[in-house]
Amino acid sequence: MKKMGDALSWPEQQLPVSAETEVLVIGGGPAGIAAAIAAARNGSRTLILEQRGFLGGMATVSLVPAFCPYTDQEKAVVRGIGLEMLERMKQNCPAEYRGNYEHQLDWVPIDAEVLKRVYDDAVLESGAQVLFHTMVIGVIKDKDEAMIEGVVIANKSGCSVVKCRYVVDATGDGDIAAKAGAPFIKGGDNGELQPGTMCYLLARADKKRFDRYLQESGDNHQVHQAVVKAQQNGDLPEGRKEVSGFAWLADDLVGLNFGHIFGVDGTKAEDLTRGAIEGRKLVGVQVEFLRKYVPGFENAHVVATGEQIGIRETRRIEGDYVLQTEDFMDMRSFPDDIARNAYFIDIHMATSKDKIHIHHLPDGKSHGVPYRSLLPKGIGNLWVPGRAASSDRVVQGSLRVMPNCFAMGQAAGTAAALAGKMGVGGSRQVDIRLLQQTLVEQGAWLGETFEEKGAVQL
Repeated sequence: MKKMGDALSWPEQQLPVSAETEVLVIGGGPAGIAAAIAAARNGSRTLILEQRGFLGGMATVSLVPAFCPYTDQEKAVVRGIGLEMLERMKQNCPAEYRGNYEHQLDWVPIDAEVLKRVYDDAVLESGAQVLFHTMVIGVIKDKDEAMIEGVVIANKSGCSVVKCRYVVDATGDGDIAAKAGAPFIKGGDNGELQPGTMCYLLARADKKRFDRYLQESGDNHQVHQAVVKAQQNGDLPEGRKEVSGFAWLADDLVGLNFGHIFGVDGTKAEDLTRGAIEGRKLVGVQVEFLRKYVPGFENAHVVATGEQIGIRETRRIEGDYVLQTEDFMDMRSFPDDIARNAYFIDIHMATSKDKIHIHHLPDGKSHGVPYRSLLPKGIGNLWVPGRAASSDRVVQGSLRVMPNCFAMGQAAGTAAALAGKMGVGGSRQVDIRLLQQTLVEQGAWLGETFEEKGAVQL
């Protein structure tokens, strides 16, 4: 290698083509899982790449302890593949777990090890291929810079090229869109980002004692008050005043989403490293707090912390349509709806002095997610479902959760398969009416208006 100032040149090399596929899905979280299953079930040769050794995204990588709501408090608005995955996880959990959560669709605790196996089985049963322990380090575009023809991957086998016709960027961070040169926005006006959280699993807890503590006090805010008292006593750092949730997998096993790590940019390895170190240290502090202040946790033992700090916000693509706050508030529908969202706006503070911003829709209400919000400007054969879809920052605080990612991923994978069947080169030539009808036939729900009037051609 020849040194060039602060950079080093790398000799040009011929890279072998290790795979060719019609639909390439990058990222194995909910959006990627649903996209791969949908594309394969609809007849496309599909390959999904994941940088870790298992699927699941934040649920399995970061141990986020529960699925956010699938319902609008009256009915399921996320159905299709996403609801199928939830039910398959339940059926593979122990009898005690099934008895507790069989009919529950909101805030269902996640058994990460069961979920890994469920996702493996579901993706492979669909006919999709999987390649773990693989990173995408480059994007190959056509001569007009408008289409992706393949990606450069790196793994233990070396560097190689995967050729493809269509790409679904399900990385959550819009990594592929960014590498391809698509425009994006990161965070707020001043670059601020929602904080990360190191989630974890505790054994030797006592749910019955904890429940009695809540019942005897007559006040469900007892844990909140304990947090405030511990912060005043110096036993917890300043910041969030409550535990986001206790997700009980069994009477002595519970997952926690508690506290924040500030200033972590999930697109930077240095920040993820700091977040991991600070997060594990904070977990130790939190467990001592629970043992000291919260009945039922006197003997709690940490079984596992997330492999990575949980990330709420990084890039958002600039798509053909940017979903706006007004769309959420007015509960708008669009001619090209491919999903519905009823989850509340949930923006976590960027610093320990800020406040969490929350806004709920009325029970039974939701808004549409247009197909155009999955299409990054400037790239013709790329879909970006999930956390990095095109929206303003406020709506991203609602759209980012796992059930919504499933719904958007199913739409993206289905669209890619239909593009192949129709023989069209890109995402913008997909027949929207056919896409909507296919999604509904395969279990998705697009709202009452769609049911009454049918899909509308743009």
